[in-house]
Amino acid sequence: MTNIKNETLTPLYPTYVELCEMSLDEYPKLEQFLTLSKESYWLEHWHWGKAFLEYTGRNKSIHTYDRFRTDIERFLLWCFLINKTPLTELRKTDILEYADFCWQPPVTWIGFNNHERFYMENAYFVPSTLWRPYKIQAPKSQINKEIDKKKYRPSQQTLTSTFTALIVFYNYLMSEDLCLGNPVQIAKKDCKHFITDTQVKEVKRLTSVQWQYMLDIAVEMADESALHERNLFIIAALKTLFLRISELSERPAWSPTMGHFWQDDDENWWLKIYGKGRKLRDTTVPTDFLPFLERYRLSRGLTALPFGGENTVLVEKIRGQGGMTTRHLRRLVQETFDHAFERMKGVEGEKRAMKLKEASTHWLRHTGASMEIERGRGLKDLSEDLGHASMATTDTVYVQTENKKRAESGKTRKVD
Repeated sequence: MTNIKNETLTPLYPTYVELCEMSLDEYPKLEQFLTLSKESYWLEHWHWGKAFLEYTGRNKSIHTYDRFRTDIERFLLWCFLINKTPLTELRKTDILEYADFCWQPPVTWIGFNNHERFYMENAYFVPSTLWRPYKIQAPKSQINKEIDKKKYRPSQQTLTSTFTALIVFYNYLMSEDLCLGNPVQIAKKDCKHFITDTQVKEVKRLTSVQWQYMLDIAVEMADESALHERNLFIIAALKTLFLRISELSERPAWSPTMGHFWQDDDENWWLKIYGKGRKLRDTTVPTDFLPFLERYRLSRGLTALPFGGENTVLVEKIRGQGGMTTRHLRRLVQETFDHAFERMKGVEGEKRAMKLKEASTHWLRHTGASMEIERGRGLKDLSEDLGHASMATTDTVYVQTENKKRAESGKTRKVD
């Protein structure tokens, strides 16, 4: 494995907000890294990556920007320092070599924990010497032991994410007439590190008992302190309205407001949502959710129910103005998960409560949708509330009709 000195590694791109205002003059060490090379394509390719990431942050989401930034940085650094070949000249074999590199990167490319890429020093942005392109989770007692870094292996999800980001990157370059083809797309099917997965997928969700602990804890916390009314509203909305965490958050293209709740002529309540793919949808708001909306609004000194055109922030910050980011929202949900886990563990044992410890915010969306299916709600209506492009997606994720038929027929097999 090629040995790359730590000092040659530098992060290439800051946060999305900083990227939008970025001038290389403010990043002298990065500019030096890009321009001191004898290869002129380094700076050119960096600009290509910057344009692509700006496009991603503007048209997708900050989460997608962060995910793609990691993959584009790794790929460009590999092109510059390892493969030493311009993007326009890479072929299928090069991409497969890069997959091998990602499977076992040099230990000098691997760090522990997340580190900010840049920090301010004398009015300039300076790259962090602790930052590394790859990260490995390890106990604190093992940190800085090079032998541990050799255990790094990307998950199948990480490998898939890498190929996805690079395929999208090359497609963007092709659309801008900067590249003629997409070698990543061609190489993906021949990557030896992929495992074909035909397993039956289980929906990551809470059981009805685990959800009840979650809800009970959230209600208790809100009853004890008005500050936690926000926590209760968030988890009730994620589960009952099948929301993604990003759909409650403040984003550059969308600010969720109370006015996005609206009532039709038949007095049915709806919530207007800005979802994946920059698509607007209206999801039904059940009657049982309205008391949670009312108590949250009353805790903020608002009227019991929203009115048309109301511009009040949907989930407000306690300090400062505006809505909350996905990171802050996740933190609040995690706080409730932690309390619910401790309560259920004390009553029913750690094994039955374990899912509350493992769960993420997205499990609440899955929990709500799964429970609706169990109650017999129509697949078409549920699919539209979820924002799926087709009922087939809802069936594949939640109902799994074909797997159920297979399991039922498999029960009749005989031993003799």
